[in-house]
Amino acid sequence: MKQTELIKQLSDAELKKQLFLSQGIFLLISIGLSFFLFDSFSNWILYFNWNFHELLMYGVVVGLIIVIIDIFIMWVFPKKYVDDGGINERIFQNQSIPFIFILSLVVAISEELLFRGVIQTEFGYFIASTVFALVHFRYLKKPVLFISVVGISFWIGYLFEITGNLLVTITTHFIVDFLLGLVIRFKK
Repeated sequence: MKQTELIKQLSDAELKKQLFLSQGIFLLISIGLSFFLFDSFSNWILYFNWNFHELLMYGVVVGLIIVIIDIFIMWVFPKKYVDDGGINERIFQNQSIPFIFILSLVVAISEELLFRGVIQTEFGYFIASTVFALVHFRYLKKPVLFISVVGISFWIGYLFEITGNLLVTITTHFIVDFLLGLVIRFKK
């Protein structure tokens, strides 16, 4: 059975539960691998730097640029090219702003800890960015969405390359997910 068919069979509550479950698994894998791959957990903690300038310029500003580009893509291309099968609509539509905030934060933290904090630090920029894009496999049959997620993945990976700061990538990822979640929530 195709993923789209499986997802259609899930209720909205079950879909949200599966989303949080997958993010919990990403978080557990990242923490487990950090103990296995790093000499000490404190080495991993060094990737968290409260540099306000970096967070603002590379986290917030880049996140806003990505959102503007995504909105432009949604505006330029017909819906059939940017529709992920209605999954994002089911997740974000009719949700409260606090729910969208929490979900976006959970996704940003769990995915960035795994893909940048573990995979990129241990296996490199290209592998981490490629695996991140492939994890979003529901976009594989949608070239516009897939190219977008590949570009975002490599851009966020590059931010980690130049800053070495997971808080920057978490901030960027959060800004993108939260603002695009709000766009979906309020789109009529």
